Amino acid sequence: MPESRPVPTVWPGKRLGLPMTGSRSIARIGRRILALAIDWALSVLISTAFFHYDPFATLLVFVVIQVVFVLTLSGSIGHLLLGLRVVRIEGGGYVGVWRPFVRAILIAIVIPAVIWDRDQRGMHDRLLSTALVLR
Repeated sequence: MPESRPVPTVWPGKRLGLPMTGSRSIARIGRRILALAIDWALSVLISTAFFHYDPFATLLVFVVIQVVFVLTLSGSIGHLLLGLRVVRIEGGGYVGVWRPFVRAILIAIVIPAVIWDRDQRGMHDRLLSTALVLR
């Protein structure tokens, strides 16, 4: 007889009206870290190619990649490769023009990105009313 698993009554994103799984569900830690690693690796490659790996240039390239891709495609290169996107919680969809700039700067500062709430959103997403979700 197959074993039935209990369905969780609370999951990341439930309080925000997001589903437990599938499209628009909160992105989990593994995908987030891998997306960040992809974006950072691309930043290092660009920095190495054009600036002989200057750490400040690498950070600047990372911020530019975040801003440009979140602004135009709702997700960075790493996000898009892993089936993730950044959305607004209120109204969903496009994050607008100013949010990608502030979000990228807060991620570069690091601390806001590593402090999470119960919905697995970093302070940077919480402050901007955004969330990283599955496509």
